[in-house]
Amino acid sequence: MNIRVFKKVAYKSGTHPYARRIQGLTPISVVQRNWGLTTIFVPRVFIFAMLVLVAGCATKTTSFQRADVEIPPAFKETGDWKIADPKDSVPRGRWWVVFSDPALDPIAQQIDISNQSLREAEARYRASQSSLQAARAAGFPSVGGSASANRSAQGSEQSSRYSLLANLGWEIDLWGRIRSGIEASEATRDATAADLEALRLSTQATLVQNYFQLRVADAQRRLLDDTVVGYKRSLQLVTNQYNVGLVARGDVIQADAQLRSAEAQAIDTGVARAQLEHAIALLVGKPASAFSIPELPIENKVPRIPPGIPSQLLERRPDVAAAERRMAAANAQVGVARAAVFPALTLSASAGLQSSTLGSLFSLPSRVWSIGPALAGAIFDAGLRRAQTEQAIANYDATVASYRQTVLVAFQEVEDNLVAQRLLSDEADVQQLAVTSADQSVQIALNQYRAGTASYLAVVTAQTAAYNNRRTALDILRRRLVASAALVKALGGGWGPER
Repeated sequence: MNIRVFKKVAYKSGTHPYARRIQGLTPISVVQRNWGLTTIFVPRVFIFAMLVLVAGCATKTTSFQRADVEIPPAFKETGDWKIADPKDSVPRGRWWVVFSDPALDPIAQQIDISNQSLREAEARYRASQSSLQAARAAGFPSVGGSASANRSAQGSEQSSRYSLLANLGWEIDLWGRIRSGIEASEATRDATAADLEALRLSTQATLVQNYFQLRVADAQRRLLDDTVVGYKRSLQLVTNQYNVGLVARGDVIQADAQLRSAEAQAIDTGVARAQLEHAIALLVGKPASAFSIPELPIENKVPRIPPGIPSQLLERRPDVAAAERRMAAANAQVGVARAAVFPALTLSASAGLQSSTLGSLFSLPSRVWSIGPALAGAIFDAGLRRAQTEQAIANYDATVASYRQTVLVAFQEVEDNLVAQRLLSDEADVQQLAVTSADQSVQIALNQYRAGTASYLAVVTAQTAAYNNRRTALDILRRRLVASAALVKALGGGWGPER
């Protein structure tokens, strides 16, 4: 018997690839054959037909195909790339070493040791493994046993019943329900594994971003400390000139206000620095009060992105892999729902001892046994199974849309951070020229003020401009480092094949 021929008769195709309705199926009632205690005679030809059906006609009700996604011919920023198979299982390693910061490495490695969110995700992965084992167990025979002793009475007559029985049951996967369930569990397990890797990569990227923002906050604090020192010298200069009657008191007040403002900003940077340190403590699973990062100078070392990023890196994105595997799991659940429409065939057997007296329980006449198949199916369920099938189809359609959206977001994130890297690099070069010019302007303004050819307002303006330009340069550096970590995450972990 060819099950595919039967399906062509039983199903009518619709506009949707899964929108098929059951047509002309005759309900099948329960049929059972037993030997031993109970006997219901069934034609032998039926038993033979059932065995042939079990041996040669079991099949799946669905097959999975990856959903089509529109793939752009090239990245705008890096040129052509090729499409290849997902490689999300490739180890990502210590990808943050591209930043050449030795203090970052031991902090980032603590994520795998004590991050509680990763532990939670790892527990969910182990739970999915157990679910898969349970789904596989459904395809094997089950063996059980029971022992009982009963005493009953009817009127003045009393009787006893002792039994010791072993039972065996085995559902034949005639329509692929069990196999579809196994495939769904396998895909779900793989999806939770990809979720774990996605969380690991996201946590690492967040830590790296917070770390460099903290280092930039330290650099801003040092810039403000240097600025305060410079403003103090300016205040002393103005005060000396005021004491000898060369300038008005207004210049002293203006210099003092400028100094106090810089001191206040220096204090304010401590708030952001402390909060970033607390955020990193959370990521490495440490109490904020028991974790600290010493202040160190930041080096202007933004990792260079090689031209022509290979597509294999984008294929390692674990969130894309997770979305695809959830789509496969939902597809398999459609098969489970469809198989529930058909009758289930179960082979069962039991053997043991039953007797009215305990002393004769183990004698030959007390032995009983039973063996036979059972075919059971629904006669009327008010559309329950059809509704469950349609629900499974709708869930599958939702995962297809989610998968396509995840891929589109992946392309967007790569493009966003590639263009950010390129333009911020150009901006950093221009900003450095602005810093140099602003420093020269401060020196010229001070010389003119000492010579009495310019007011102190010109000095204040030049110093404020110099400080703002240096602070802008640090902010651009921060954005470049944050964008680099975001690009690593967007590409699935690093941009070198060895990462």
